[in-house]
Amino acid sequence: MAHGHGPGRCRCCGEEAAERGAAWALYLRIDRQRLQCLNERREGSGATVFRPWEERGDRSQFVESDDDEELLFNIPFTGSVKLKGVIVMGEDDGTHPAEMRLFRNIPHMSFDDTAREPEQTFSLSRDPLGELEYPTKIARFSNVYHLSMHFPKNFGAETTKIFYIGLKGEWTEAHRHEVTICNYEASANPADHKLEQITPQTHFIS
Repeated sequence: MAHGHGPGRCRCCGEEAAERGAAWALYLRIDRQRLQCLNERREGSGATVFRPWEERGDRSQFVESDDDEELLFNIPFTGSVKLKGVIVMGEDDGTHPAEMRLFRNIPHMSFDDTAREPEQTFSLSRDPLGELEYPTKIARFSNVYHLSMHFPKNFGAETTKIFYIGLKGEWTEAHRHEVTICNYEASANPADHKLEQITPQTHFIS
């Protein structure tokens, strides 16, 4: 049902925006020390497009390709991710990427590696406001620790420009302590077996 907006801020709209921002918060789970963007014109600019949903309209932060129109992102996460959706925001012109190809769990991908079959391919529309969501096939992206995003072409310009990439999904912490638990159990088992062997004999004699 429609509701009127007074001069003050609409509380329900503010809550909706907060929920939308929280849904697109996977940028917080990126291991930025190991994030790569291949063919970026300015070093480090690729990392700037992964930021809060509320800041997607900041036109001062963007990545532009260098030698040609291709861009390739290697995105490691700090745990396991279930990727549900992607937003790609660019200019309303030929520099906007026209295609996106997603690969999972192939660290350090190069442009040579993009010849293989991706998990999913999207034909993109120009989205200067960051409003179009591209839903993923969740079954293929349910246990992602590394995501590669390949943008092979744009809408006709010599270079490709991206202002914002939004990633929506769920994050689970990596269980690194399991190795320690296994080592502990392995070293404790021989002693346990000795006690089990002695106890039945003693009971039998008595």
